[in-house]
Amino acid sequence: MSEKTFLRDLKLHEYAVAHSLREAPILESLRQETARHPHAIMQIPPEQGELFGLLIRATGARHVLEVGVFTGYSSLAMALALPHDGRVVACDISDEYTSVARRYWRQAGVQHKIDLRIAPALETLRALLQEGRAGTFDFAFIDADKPAYHRYYELALELLRPGGLMALDNMLQRGSVVDPGDHSENTVAIRALNDRIAADGRVFATLLPLGDGVTLVVKK
Repeated sequence: MSEKTFLRDLKLHEYAVAHSLREAPILESLRQETARHPHAIMQIPPEQGELFGLLIRATGARHVLEVGVFTGYSSLAMALALPHDGRVVACDISDEYTSVARRYWRQAGVQHKIDLRIAPALETLRALLQEGRAGTFDFAFIDADKPAYHRYYELALELLRPGGLMALDNMLQRGSVVDPGDHSENTVAIRALNDRIAADGRVFATLLPLGDGVTLVVKK
């Protein structure tokens, strides 16, 4: 179902997905539409959305922060998992991409759960801190421009409550993080952040070989 997998046996990957994925029809429709987009690689795989929904339900999260919306698959998956009074503050800079997201949020009846803020994410995160939202978010998901990940990480960590959970996407960069000859901007940024998180005494963290690598962080 997803080309983003680190399982070497495709049949085993398909088996694992078949025995864990319960993708809602509205999510499947969005995924299929986005698959025709020239930047479809930016969408998370469906099993990742399933994981986030499970984590939101398991932790009883009500306040979610998302950095990087694209066409809205992850925000829709999270909004569907939230209770009626749950909210996602979704950060993006593109009206074009998020117009698809807004259409599917309306179709799914979860538009009231999503506070979309079109602005550079760093500005939105700092504005949330100025609004007094430090320590109030239960879950955060970061999937945006890689060179700024370390700033998103620090600000999102400040916004998370103690015990809150953060997920960061693309933390393996299709394997390039272990290629010493790869000095591309994205790889260098993610490699440095992986080292930073691994040594960060403020959190518990694990890097999962799911999709393109998902780091889960729990704030102490």
